[in-house]
Amino acid sequence: MVLSACDTGLGSITGDGVIGLSRSLIAAGAPSVVVSLWAVPDAPTAELMAEFYRQMQQGQDKAQALRQAMLATMKTNPDPRDWAAFTLIGAAE
Repeated sequence: MVLSACDTGLGSITGDGVIGLSRSLIAAGAPSVVVSLWAVPDAPTAELMAEFYRQMQQGQDKAQALRQAMLATMKTNPDPRDWAAFTLIGAAE
């Protein structure tokens, strides 16, 4: 599952970790979730997500696809605010 909107990885910090939407989705059975940790700009996010899915279609697992998408987006948008917000929670496969 991919949540490419702003701040989708945020939640309340407790003794059990961060409790937010991603944790709820994992508990509901999603094997993994890609989330953003801050407000992300639209154009670089669209570029990153298109490359992420392109990499997935080429057989990369989710972690490798996200890494390659970040590297590609970084070339045209060098500011980390434009590409570094995304993280994979859960299984890479």
